[in-house]
Amino acid sequence: MRNRSINLVAILAIAACSKDAQVSANAPSAPTTSARASAAPGQSNSAQQDVQWSPAPPVFPPGAEIAILQGDLSKAEPFTLRLRFPDGYKIPPHTHPTTENVTVLTGTFLAGMGTQFDESQMRAFSRDEFISVPAEHAHYAMARGLTVIQLHGIGPVAITYVNAADAQAFR
Repeated sequence: MRNRSINLVAILAIAACSKDAQVSANAPSAPTTSARASAAPGQSNSAQQDVQWSPAPPVFPPGAEIAILQGDLSKAEPFTLRLRFPDGYKIPPHTHPTTENVTVLTGTFLAGMGTQFDESQMRAFSRDEFISVPAEHAHYAMARGLTVIQLHGIGPVAITYVNAADAQAFR
């Protein structure tokens, strides 16, 4: 299989610049998880409702939405973004050049590790649960119910699908 790197930086930068828009490298190792994370001080439900959503760039399968909360995704600086997925949404196996930190805000986010999508090997993460996936660690994901996740890390942001055909399927 030939890996194909898709540069999210340009696509997400365009999304960030649009009127309607608002993704530290570690050595590969097993992902870390914790059962619960505390809510950000002073963040209310109305603040979450003020988030401006746009369709996710075409590097993602159709149906996802994105909101960029912080940072220039094309630079090596901190970023925070949210992704919203419909029920049953799937992201094929892929890697990132930097560590990906995910907190589930709503719904159920299922994540599996490896180069083959295997639903039976996925772990379900519910509201306030956290997962950190090391740089270059192959993983895949799925949503159960309407699911919103928040990602943060150090950019630039990029995604490389394990199977190049997966990258082509969304264009």
